[in-house]
Amino acid sequence: MVADDLAHLARMHGVSLDYWDQAGNYHEIDEATVVAVLAGLGVAAGTADDIAASIRHRELRDWRRTLPPVYVHRQSRVGQVWVHVPHGEVLRLVIVTETGQELPVAQEEHLVAPRQVDDRMIGEAMFQVPAGLPTGWHEFRATFDSGSAASPLVVVPDRLPDVARDWGPMVQVYSMRSADSWGMGDLGDVTKLARLAGQDWGAGFILVNPMHAPGPVPPIEASPYLPATRRFASPMYLCVEQIPEYADLPPDDRRRVDALGEAVRPRNTTADLVDRDVLWEAKGDALQIIFDAGLAAPREAEFRAYAAREGVGLQDFALWCALCEKHGPDWHGWPEPLQDVRSREVTAEFAELEDRVNFYSWLQWQLDQQFAQTQSAARSAGMSIGIMHDLAVGVHSEGADSWRLRSMLAEDVTVGAPPDMYNQMGQDWAQPPWHPDALADAAFIPYRDMLREVLRHAGGLRVDHILGLYRQWWIPEGMRPYQGTYVAVDHEAMVGILMLEASRVGAMLIGEDLGTVEDWIRTDMLSRGILGTGVLWFQRSAAHVDPPEAWRSEELLSVTVHDLPPTAGYIVGEHIKLRAELGLLARDPALEWAEHGEELALWRALLRDRGLYEDGDAVADEVVALYRLAAASPARLLGVNMPDLTGDRRIQNQPGTDREYPNWSVPLGDGDGQPVLLEQLADSPLVAQIVAAITSTR
Repeated sequence: MVADDLAHLARMHGVSLDYWDQAGNYHEIDEATVVAVLAGLGVAAGTADDIAASIRHRELRDWRRTLPPVYVHRQSRVGQVWVHVPHGEVLRLVIVTETGQELPVAQEEHLVAPRQVDDRMIGEAMFQVPAGLPTGWHEFRATFDSGSAASPLVVVPDRLPDVARDWGPMVQVYSMRSADSWGMGDLGDVTKLARLAGQDWGAGFILVNPMHAPGPVPPIEASPYLPATRRFASPMYLCVEQIPEYADLPPDDRRRVDALGEAVRPRNTTADLVDRDVLWEAKGDALQIIFDAGLAAPREAEFRAYAAREGVGLQDFALWCALCEKHGPDWHGWPEPLQDVRSREVTAEFAELEDRVNFYSWLQWQLDQQFAQTQSAARSAGMSIGIMHDLAVGVHSEGADSWRLRSMLAEDVTVGAPPDMYNQMGQDWAQPPWHPDALADAAFIPYRDMLREVLRHAGGLRVDHILGLYRQWWIPEGMRPYQGTYVAVDHEAMVGILMLEASRVGAMLIGEDLGTVEDWIRTDMLSRGILGTGVLWFQRSAAHVDPPEAWRSEELLSVTVHDLPPTAGYIVGEHIKLRAELGLLARDPALEWAEHGEELALWRALLRDRGLYEDGDAVADEVVALYRLAAASPARLLGVNMPDLTGDRRIQNQPGTDREYPNWSVPLGDGDGQPVLLEQLADSPLVAQIVAAITSTR
């Protein structure tokens, strides 16, 4: 049990004292966890005196402010905003919209006694925030006898437009290779798939894995969900031949670039794992040659305009990349003055490394252009949504964002997930979380800027573990994943700003809401027009499978996901075999196999009742039948896992592992693990059968 004063302090900071798990079991949080999580928030709670002082500080925090650091307001609602000024002073508050229009704000009767704050008496006034304001980033401006103050007002849409029923492939881009690839998939391959899926298959979207940038020096991080930054993208996905300057290279330079490509292209037709270190060495050298060739004047002006638009965020990221080349990939090991992004020493390094900074900035410009081209190709191919990007939960603790946004992140804690049926020990994703107060003090601008970059050329965005925009499972340093607790996040701000930025580019939103997610969160998503996520295998109870017609409509449904085996692999129990081999099961494997057999029996009975399955059917036939079943659901969107189109059985990612399994490195293959190139999909009988199964009812 947590003592009363500590419990009060924890609630003040949104730190949970208990939770209900996915199976409906109640858990109380250990006091040591609460104290450690509060420490991660910068709140002292080790002694009774610490707790009393921290409570007092929290109570006075807002009274020391004239205005809230930011106010996020749903468009149709009437809100209230407080203003604190020296007692007795005359106060006026206005709203200045992002277009420069000035709107008066009415003061409401508010009978609250003034309060002694430090050496002054402070009064509190309350003003009404009207409904019907235009969406956007506006500003409160307060003037009073002794001064003035300003604070952002963010007006967000109440709801996003409904999404029409559609379907599309879900692809790990690095795994999807063509005859032209440099050993792994790139944006040129995404464009090819978009034309094939849009024109020939009638698909409305392609969901890609997070395209965020890893560190620039070996070993290159394989997980797309553990990036160095979420704002900028991985240059490994650049298609070299689609860079305009490639066509204009001098003959000798062109031959050098082509030779680098030919050296790694044989990897497209091998079953070897994707080796990012080898591939980036070749592609990085090729990109350097193109960069060194220079830009024509009009293109140089375009590049400078892009860099100006991205501002200090791009400059910081590109400088971090250059510093990694010089000092190593983990900024914690750099000379101490370089660990502060705004130090004089960092400025001096920028002057020395300016050419490398320009190179890494140029890479991001090329990515921006290729993302735009890929989305344009998808829409031209008839896709209603086009490219649907994926947003990772957080960033690598050694990466660019943890360096340049260090003051915005909590210390000595990581984000993860409590135990569930597929990860019985819990998960630690080794990612530092946003510090809720620090992010609010920055008016959520770093979060907004990241969203703008990811959404700029997206028709949709899938938010991995959207629970993290409502609450996050924090694990104190030195503790096991199951020893964490939830910390509340300002979901009105986090979700509202996400919706605002998506609405500005016409993108739809999907939240991955699997696992331990409370019902009120799904209700909130539904009310805002954010689709949830469904997996066919999860549409059952212990002894019953719900008919597809009863499944949720407001979701992206798939038969399987990247943290489970492809459908053929799930049927034959690849997830049980692998977890048993790696010691990740919390109980006897025989029980897992027995339950798996019971689960398959339930699904086969439903398929059999609908005439979709007969005993003795091949695994591939069962896969097609399951897609036909999924297509009968009311789900607005249906996703097809790319390995299901080729019969692959291998797992892309096994949660709870790091180096024990080659996560995120398995190239697309067939049922025997042999390579399958994009060019082979057009004539694949299995592809034709799955597409027919889907489109017959959608």
